[in-house]
Amino acid sequence: MREAFAGWLRRRAGVRLDPVAAIPSIGSKELVALLPFLLGLRPGDRVVIPEVAYPTYAVGALVAGCEVVASDDPAACAGARLVWVNSPSNPTGAVADAGRLRDMVAAARVAGAVLASDECYLEFGWDAAPVSVLHPEVIGDDPTGVLSLHALAKRSNMAGYRFGAVAGDPDLIAALLELRKHLGFMVPLPVQKAATVAWGDDAHVEEQRERYARRREVLWPALEAAGFRVDDSQAGLYLWATRDEDCWVTAAALAQQGVLVAPGDFYGASGARHVRLALTASDEAIGGAAQRISGGDTV
Repeated sequence: MREAFAGWLRRRAGVRLDPVAAIPSIGSKELVALLPFLLGLRPGDRVVIPEVAYPTYAVGALVAGCEVVASDDPAACAGARLVWVNSPSNPTGAVADAGRLRDMVAAARVAGAVLASDECYLEFGWDAAPVSVLHPEVIGDDPTGVLSLHALAKRSNMAGYRFGAVAGDPDLIAALLELRKHLGFMVPLPVQKAATVAWGDDAHVEEQRERYARRREVLWPALEAAGFRVDDSQAGLYLWATRDEDCWVTAAALAQQGVLVAPGDFYGASGARHVRLALTASDEAIGGAAQRISGGDTV
């Protein structure tokens, strides 16, 4: 399984990695939530998360008693023990280029912090090419203090299998492995077998990409026709849209049209005027939603 995962990183992300420097997790959310604890962070330690972010980064830090700082500024890394980056972003779909990732890695290293990069949407770049934090353009040949998290839930539509993987600094990976096996965080062998097949096959991912691309092409213009602006959304499975109003007003209006969205403030105060629309419904459902949104129809 490790060899298959390392092979995927090499083929699709340009990352050359010793398979020993990777371990599985029980889905990526489990590892995101527990990483502060697994790294030995203590109450009061600082964890930096993106300004608009998947809530589990903050939840994991708070469960460990840590201080949470939401900022995209590398200067915020000062005094931190753990720094999260997420590219492509959930919810915004924004992509950090290699230079931006280099700056974050450098700032984390100056602070003596671990930098963890959540890259679960790496294969779904549309208007920008996502870069792994482990790519030579970012870290050269030195992965010290850097971790890269991946999952099959989005890439392979295998959310129910609960399979994730983390790679990077061999010393950190070895420490995580030693602790996790004593805590019982072992991925069942049948799931590892399925993951081995999935990491080794790229054809099904291309089929998934085509599906999401079709849905983007239907939903995006419908939103614009209804007066929305779609921001960021260069990658990933979502559209980050706004009508420059409170996100709950937007969500309520769309609900009247039979379209359920995630209010942006779920991801942080800076998202309070956006909503997240997912491309994960069926083609038929996306088409119907687009018709109702653009036509102003209610249900």
